[in-house]
Amino acid sequence: MTESVFQSSANRNSIQETPQPQVWIRRLVWKIAIATLMLMAVGSATRVMNAGLACPDWPLCYGQLVPTRQMNLQVFLEWFHRLDAALIGLSAIALSGLSWWHRKLLPGWLPWAASFALFLIVFQGILGGLTVTQLLRFDIVTAHLGTALLFFSTLIVIGTALMPYQGTKAAGKLGWLGLSAAALVYLQSILGGLVGSQWALHQCFGGSQLCNVMNAHIIGVVPPTLATIALVWLAWKTPGLNKHLRILANLAAALVSLQILLGVATFKLHLQVEPLTVTHQAVGASLLGVLVAFTVLAVRDGDRSPAV
Repeated sequence: MTESVFQSSANRNSIQETPQPQVWIRRLVWKIAIATLMLMAVGSATRVMNAGLACPDWPLCYGQLVPTRQMNLQVFLEWFHRLDAALIGLSAIALSGLSWWHRKLLPGWLPWAASFALFLIVFQGILGGLTVTQLLRFDIVTAHLGTALLFFSTLIVIGTALMPYQGTKAAGKLGWLGLSAAALVYLQSILGGLVGSQWALHQCFGGSQLCNVMNAHIIGVVPPTLATIALVWLAWKTPGLNKHLRILANLAAALVSLQILLGVATFKLHLQVEPLTVTHQAVGASLLGVLVAFTVLAVRDGDRSPAV
């Protein structure tokens, strides 16, 4: 008991000794990550509601910052999607600027990671414009989603790496397994984006060759699911594992179960329930974020220092 009290005291002291700019940046990163998750959900709603071209021009909407006269549900979804993206872009600029300005008080890798995140969001903005000017070309739409997921994962890496954390050296190879599961979920999400951007499920019901794309997505569920289950099972079986890793493993188990149920329901209902389809994408992105966070903490597990 005395040892646990000592460790708790050490953790409190480490949090107090964390440079204030690092605390600000950590909070900003998590806020951007949440906003990005919302952005992807709104983007999915924009697609399933056929609102991708509701604003025919870019970056304005009907030549206005706020198209009040043309506003309806579809226009609102596309306009709000752009607004959220713009706010995230400004936040990414602030993140990069703060990281470089306070770089002497921060981990050496942080300014470079923040700059990489800024590059991704700029590239994402370019792809967002091209989705409109190129009339929702499926490869650009898929790349748009892939970049968003990569940006989201980068934020999760930064935010998790900046968290005060004391490893127990019990994770072993779990970090590699977590990375493998995250990579497989990412690839499956890209394949799901390809299905959505080509409306492959609807085409498949009509007997199109796009059934191959849909079937690939269905078969592709197996590898990430097995990898996640293996990760969760090994986490449960590993004695002395940090409680945060156990919590993330349990959360991954819940999310992958929910994702499979949503996928089956979405397929059975022929994509006719838009909120179900949006939730399917949001849960997939959340699962990716959990696996990325698990991987970062598992890699940090061998480091006994409470903070980065």
